[in-house]
Amino acid sequence: MNLEQKMKKRIGKPIFIVICALLLLATMPLTAIAAQEKSIAAENVTIKLNGKAVRLTDPVRVMAGRLYLPVAQLSKMFGAQVDWDQNNEETTINTEYGDRIVLGNGVPVVYFNGARYVMDAFPFQAEGRMYIPLRDAAELLHAKVSWNEEEQTAWLETVPQAVVTEQLGLTEISKQAGSSDVKLLSNGIENKDIIETEAKPLVVIPSIFDHEAKPFTEKDRLLLAKITQVEAGDESYESQLAVANVILNRVKDSRFPKTIRDVIYSGKQFPPAHNGLLDRSVPKATALRAAKDALNGKNNVEDAVYFYNPRVSKGAFWSSLTVIDTVGSHRFAK
Repeated sequence: MNLEQKMKKRIGKPIFIVICALLLLATMPLTAIAAQEKSIAAENVTIKLNGKAVRLTDPVRVMAGRLYLPVAQLSKMFGAQVDWDQNNEETTINTEYGDRIVLGNGVPVVYFNGARYVMDAFPFQAEGRMYIPLRDAAELLHAKVSWNEEEQTAWLETVPQAVVTEQLGLTEISKQAGSSDVKLLSNGIENKDIIETEAKPLVVIPSIFDHEAKPFTEKDRLLLAKITQVEAGDESYESQLAVANVILNRVKDSRFPKTIRDVIYSGKQFPPAHNGLLDRSVPKATALRAAKDALNGKNNVEDAVYFYNPRVSKGAFWSSLTVIDTVGSHRFAK
């Protein structure tokens, strides 16, 4: 018995299912606006929702050829609630369909109902507002999107609910949505066997579901935060993020061990791992955030695999390195 048959067998009353038929904007041309690494305001772009122009109090922005919209206003357009965590620079969106979406400033990984997925572009802050790529916003908020190049207009269309009945099942709804590859989620947890009526399942087809983030354990996050606290605990979040990324960059580099623990405890780069300081380290909130953001792909020192204080570390080896950046009291190099 397939999933659709099992659903029909258990349905006592219609189950409401939302279909997200997505039109990707990854290649959306923006000829009127030059792509830049830094975001710029796009004053001539119009946003329409269900055929009506939307008045935004904050400007639409463009970065690297992508159109970005302010998270708070975009969420409000779709009836979602938004909470802002200033300390961690995170936005949490609670949608009208029961989804919980967590976005971090400069963090490419998005949390969708507890699962982690990698976006191919990251949210960012500009003028005190968090911005998200329009394509990803459409996927996460269940809307169709199309782009009119001549009019420089993005059309957003909410997808009406579909009712699963004996006559209209997942296969038929999927065909109507234009996709034969649907993924069934019940409050964010995939359930291929039983769908409870009260669970309000959603059928969505977001492209980020093809890009699950590499998992990490809480033990790894805590260890990364502890060494970050020891090495840069009295410095800024940016400094702590850079230290955490040196360790993760080493994990990815064939010249170094393959785990966070082995990188930290091997060699001479991290003396606190051998003198007891690391064991006694109690990471503060900033170090915990830096470790989490680094594990979620936020990297401010590219592929640096060394860091050192030039006032303390001197000699031919350190002078031979290529410096990527200087953050706080440390130079980060490869």
